[in-house]
Amino acid sequence: MTSLDNEKDNYPEYIEKVFRFHITSGQTPERIDIFLANNIRNATRTKVQKAIEEGFVLIDGKKTKPNKKILPGNLVECKLYKPPPIELVPENIHLDIAFEDNFLIVVNKPAGMVTHPAFGNRYGTLVNAVLYHLGFRESVQIEVNADDDESLDEGLIFDSDAIRPGVVHRLDKDTTGLLVVSKNPVVHAFLADQFFNRTVTRFYYALVWGKFDDDHGVIEGNIGRSPRDRKLFTIVKKDGKPAKTEYWVLNRYENMTLLKIKLWTGRTHQIRVHFSCHNHPVVGDVSYGGNVIKYGGQNKQFYTKAQNILDQAKRQMLHAKVLGFKHPSTKEEIIFESELPEDFNNTLKIINL
Repeated sequence: MTSLDNEKDNYPEYIEKVFRFHITSGQTPERIDIFLANNIRNATRTKVQKAIEEGFVLIDGKKTKPNKKILPGNLVECKLYKPPPIELVPENIHLDIAFEDNFLIVVNKPAGMVTHPAFGNRYGTLVNAVLYHLGFRESVQIEVNADDDESLDEGLIFDSDAIRPGVVHRLDKDTTGLLVVSKNPVVHAFLADQFFNRTVTRFYYALVWGKFDDDHGVIEGNIGRSPRDRKLFTIVKKDGKPAKTEYWVLNRYENMTLLKIKLWTGRTHQIRVHFSCHNHPVVGDVSYGGNVIKYGGQNKQFYTKAQNILDQAKRQMLHAKVLGFKHPSTKEEIIFESELPEDFNNTLKIINL
């Protein structure tokens, strides 16, 4: 089954599941939202409260409120919806393979391809393509136990034993460049250990808005979910995870800069977040403010050029250009370098006009 453009396939209907509890005489009074969160597997308190607000939780046949306390003799009914199992379907999708042997594959991922299946991206992913490339034809189902769509987008199924070959690391959907995929669990563990210990070599190229006075710099700041949009991230003062990004200026243009970037940590959207929060969003980045003319808009000549760049870019100008790691068999360091994709090169050509 191949349904790359079928929104219904990628966003199937949730499965309804009803839970019933007859409250026994030994039950002490307890808030209904806390009781359900503690007694339904994978149900968070937030998820339960949402079900209560939507009228899907009843006590003795009547709608209730989150702070209502259950009592002995009550009949509690809770209707929740969960995503159906994700089916890993081998798909005949072209792969740009930079290297392959009996242990692993290094792929140059194009823009628009999601790395691995999730609830909203069940087909057309890198994993689907690699499965087919390796000769698999039968699909595999993965039961989704995530608490909500946010967790699914983060890819809780990414670590599932059912996903073999194993994706060792990820790139955002519209970020291009090199990815390594293992062919068996032993290789996966060997490579994953290198990523965890930051012994891999990875360099990105990014075109960002604005100019930099220094040729080299480091950005540090804990990254956590944005309070304004839970699907996005930002630099936060509390909680969050430490993140460190190092960069070198490769070329300065009028109101834009081409950077070479090294990640010292691997947080979700790290490059995009760090530079956006320092007023240098990646050019074309819709989610983090790079899809509008950030600097130089008052100059009519530059405005026209910048608008042409955004019109043809249609995504963040971010490319994973260099990838190096120790080979699981030879134990020798191997390094790969990929060319900038066509849209990235076209963007640079427009700048240089």
